Amino acid sequence: MRIATGGVLHETSTFAAGKTVVRDFETGIGFARGAELFEKYRGANFCCGGFIDGAAKHGFELIPLLWAFAFPSGVIERASYDELKNEFLDGLRREMAKGLDGVLLDLHGAMVVEGIDDGDGDFIASVRAVVGPQCPIVVTTDLHGNHAPLRAAAADAIIGYDTYPHIDMAERGREAADLIVRTIRGEVRPVSALRQLPMFWSAACQVTAHPPIDELFRLVFDIEKRPGILSATIATGFPWADITDVGAAVIVVADGDRVLAQQTADEIGDWIWTRRTRWYKTPPTVCEAIAEGQKIGRFPVMLADMADNTGGGAPGDSTEVLRTFVEQDLPDALVLYLVDVEVAKQAHAAGVGAKFHSQLGGKSDPIQGPPVPLDVEVVALSDGRFRYDGPMYAGTNGNLGLCAWLRYRGINIVVVSVRMQPLDQAFARSLGIDCSTMKYISVKSAVHFRSGFEQLGGQIFNINAAGIHSHDFNLLKYQRRRPMYPLEAIAGCD
Repeated sequence: MRIATGGVLHETSTFAAGKTVVRDFETGIGFARGAELFEKYRGANFCCGGFIDGAAKHGFELIPLLWAFAFPSGVIERASYDELKNEFLDGLRREMAKGLDGVLLDLHGAMVVEGIDDGDGDFIASVRAVVGPQCPIVVTTDLHGNHAPLRAAAADAIIGYDTYPHIDMAERGREAADLIVRTIRGEVRPVSALRQLPMFWSAACQVTAHPPIDELFRLVFDIEKRPGILSATIATGFPWADITDVGAAVIVVADGDRVLAQQTADEIGDWIWTRRTRWYKTPPTVCEAIAEGQKIGRFPVMLADMADNTGGGAPGDSTEVLRTFVEQDLPDALVLYLVDVEVAKQAHAAGVGAKFHSQLGGKSDPIQGPPVPLDVEVVALSDGRFRYDGPMYAGTNGNLGLCAWLRYRGINIVVVSVRMQPLDQAFARSLGIDCSTMKYISVKSAVHFRSGFEQLGGQIFNINAAGIHSHDFNLLKYQRRRPMYPLEAIAGCD
């Protein structure tokens, strides 16, 4: 049994400046050609790691072609996308000539290319054109996919993550491997159905271990136990893509019964839609969150600066939270991470123990706020290389470029040169920072930071601070999206 694998993964923000090019994939979250996939990602918590596990379990030959995962950023340049896709397809054609039984694709689900709104659908359809209608294609995707009809029609099955933070990626990869093996053996015949939902979903309402969304996933897991149902996927969508098919969706895979798949997708979709007021919550301001945290008195008070979430493609240099920390002269406060290459270089030039005048952040876009002028002390320096030890990326290497731990009075600021959200405490520890000693922690993340920080206890607030990825969706200058709840009344969806 020979199964090809790979994928081009990208969470695309059409509101982020600049184009994403091949180089961004090569230096991004991960990149592997051929057998490099085994060397780099065996045992890793990525879907491709789960595919490798599945090959060992079932004894099939897994044939890695190209796996490229860029950091979230702006629209992908068409020539770059074509280059990566054609490399994958050329390898696929070579393997088809030798005989191929199936294809396992690891994709994101929210990829937008110049001239192609549904980048993932285009990629799957292109693979289908090479392998033909009989060769099974099983795809894994992120919880934040913007699912559209093309991809659902081109793939035999799409299996999305069940957790946010995404701690189940390898598990979903193993599930996909199990399903494709059963399909090739003729034990099942997967068919898929899609139900799109015209709604935006607040990040604070997506934490799968907590209410309200935990109830939805209990329903999904019960439905997956029904006869004839092979898989059910919830996608909460990625709102920062100005495309027609932005929004939440349900995908159900049934065994040979497309009517059952559609009925079940509609059942779950109706359950979600009738409870739509539960999935959107107006976030507090920075000052409101700090005041509420102080009133309750459980520390650290953690502020998720989600409008500047580098994990969604934001620049990472917004300054409202830092400015508020300074204005309130907070003790034992920490900002993770402020993206500022210029200040990082200044810190390295100054050296540990030195003090210098800095203009922190606010360099990418006026929306991100002006720089904060501070005389800071250099506490520690780093080349940015570290190893993740939290549940999301445990065992994989990270590189944030030139970095520095700076201090102004009671406020600690970690400046980095590469956009990445803090998924765990490993990098902070590499600088000598003990996050458990902090009373206030701001992270440029929406939810993923919870996988490595929730253990600290305290309180977590998803805040509404100025940034290009505002969760006040009325502030985003959409031009192409359809009407979406809660911004507009949606007729005919009840």
